Amino acid sequence: MANVLTRLARKIEKRKGGDEKNSYAAKLFARGPYKCAEKFGEEAVEAIIAAAKDDPKNLTEEAADVLFHLLVMLSSRGVKWEDVLAELERREGTSGIVEKQSRTKL
Repeated sequence: MANVLTRLARKIEKRKGGDEKNSYAAKLFARGPYKCAEKFGEEAVEAIIAAAKDDPKNLTEEAADVLFHLLVMLSSRGVKWEDVLAELERREGTSGIVEKQSRTKL
């Protein structure tokens, strides 16, 4: 299943600088990283509302939107999906509590 996200991330990356009339991702990129982040936040809130309303169908749809917009946001800031996957692999098998404590505080 992760392969579909990798394929989608690559497709989104190719949309940078593309025709805004034919690509929603290109349209978001043209509006800048702030707008990409804002749109991700909107979709996350919609997913939260669907979860709170116990609406599995809508939550599934909103979760897909969240993942899409996460990939757009990451790409808008030059973060590669493969780097996110590598970070998840690095954390695999480590308690979330232990991992969080290991991060340096700013």
